[in-house]
Amino acid sequence: MKHKSFFIASENETVGEVAFRNIRADIIRGKLKPGQKLKLEKLKADYGVAVPTLREILSRLAAEEFVVAEGQRGFEVTSVSEAGLRDIAALRLLLETHALRQSIATGDLQWEARVVSSHYMLKVVETKLIGGDISQVEQWVQQDWEFHHATISACASPAMMAAHSTAFDRFLRYHMLVLDFRGKPAADEHAQLRDLVIARDAEAAIKLLTSHVESGLNHVLGTGKIPA
Repeated sequence: MKHKSFFIASENETVGEVAFRNIRADIIRGKLKPGQKLKLEKLKADYGVAVPTLREILSRLAAEEFVVAEGQRGFEVTSVSEAGLRDIAALRLLLETHALRQSIATGDLQWEARVVSSHYMLKVVETKLIGGDISQVEQWVQQDWEFHHATISACASPAMMAAHSTAFDRFLRYHMLVLDFRGKPAADEHAQLRDLVIARDAEAAIKLLTSHVESGLNHVLGTGKIPA
């Protein structure tokens, strides 16, 4: 199963890869704000890479729609909106429900173990968050990804998994911008999803996943922090 870390360095990363991950993570966590102009000289000073490397990085981020290229005027962080959140939530669901159905149909015992173990780690972090430890937010981001990724990891489609990974990150960005965990309802849904997946109840699992993502979307919009 593919693993990734949003905020922590991986082994054998090049300087350019480190800068790409850091800039991308800073967009996801909202340190680089929606609509912010990305000036190459400032990025060079902040992230320690040369301007040609930065241009390559920003072009990659534009392809993922985290950054917008403005022709001769340079780059800026992609803006956010209610319509944008609804669009990316729909894409995430399209990919994740299809991959989940395939995984439930073909997943083996090792896949079941990944689902259970990743949920256990998520539950530990969610318990701390529900208890008021907001320092766990970034760890929750990582474990939430690990759990949802584990549930679909037996779909046997690398292209679908790559597309889902990017869509998940773009959806996650909205959660990080409002920085407001949904609490016990979200944690309970994760536990229920684990049980339905292990029980191979595809229809109920997909129904719950759809409700889970839509509830997250409505929670984010309910904060009033995302422009119409």
